[in-house]
Amino acid sequence: MTQKNIGERIFRPARQEARDAKVTVDTPQTQSASYRLAFQDTEFLLREDLRPVRFQLELMKPEVLLDEANIVSTFVFYGSARIPSPEKAQALIDAARSDRDRRIANNLAAKAKYYDEARKLARLAAACPTDSAGCRHFVVCSGGGPSIMEAANRGAHDVGARSIGLNIVLPHEQAPNEYVTPELSFQFHYFALRKMHFLIRARALAVFPGGFGTFDEMFELLTLVQTGKIKPIPILLFGRDFWNRVVDFEALVEEGVIAPSDLNLITWVETAEEAWAAVNAFYEERDAPAN
Repeated sequence: MTQKNIGERIFRPARQEARDAKVTVDTPQTQSASYRLAFQDTEFLLREDLRPVRFQLELMKPEVLLDEANIVSTFVFYGSARIPSPEKAQALIDAARSDRDRRIANNLAAKAKYYDEARKLARLAAACPTDSAGCRHFVVCSGGGPSIMEAANRGAHDVGARSIGLNIVLPHEQAPNEYVTPELSFQFHYFALRKMHFLIRARALAVFPGGFGTFDEMFELLTLVQTGKIKPIPILLFGRDFWNRVVDFEALVEEGVIAPSDLNLITWVETAEEAWAAVNAFYEERDAPAN
């Protein structure tokens, strides 16, 4: 055979088929929902028995787009959606009306420093250069919302770097923060798949003070490392006073429900510089040649 250019595919592309399917003769048959192409039929995709397909789509879409963006590893940020930025802390206190509200507002305002630390840490991570193959490492990844999440994306934005936001559909109106890179902004229906995408590429993870969502994400990660389901990575907890007040880690050891060595999964830090130094030390030790 002398002809080498024989083509790569013989089936028409789905995109072309989808366009052509919209141009059709108007009859009772073509107007029926059953006639729609399955992948264009939203009502069909939302059926209860199509849940496994929706799971697969929600797993695949971010995976495909992050692969296309050459994002190999991420630096993930967990933390409260309620901690104010320093410039908004006083307004939060001023808006309080009862003694209890003022106490809470003051407690949140006292944690505004962590907004700054998250932003600084994100700058450090985002400055990590691409490798020789053009792959991106330690790309900042947050839940895409306000507060600590915003600080993380904002820090990457400060240094002109792209960052990821993994948003979730909630009953109340909300949107990704303005600092998430638009083409790396994802929306999830399933919490489980969102949490999986947090960890698929994670090579370091910072946990700031937070509530139920932060607890859920943090303890799932600790469990996965503890049980050997994922390899150890730096797990940086900011705010030892906060965490030791709301979780008695030593009591878990004393009660015998975790091992003393499980506490070594946590690295306590207070500043972005400490956190970044801990990440570098972790990988230097891991990659050091054996004696």
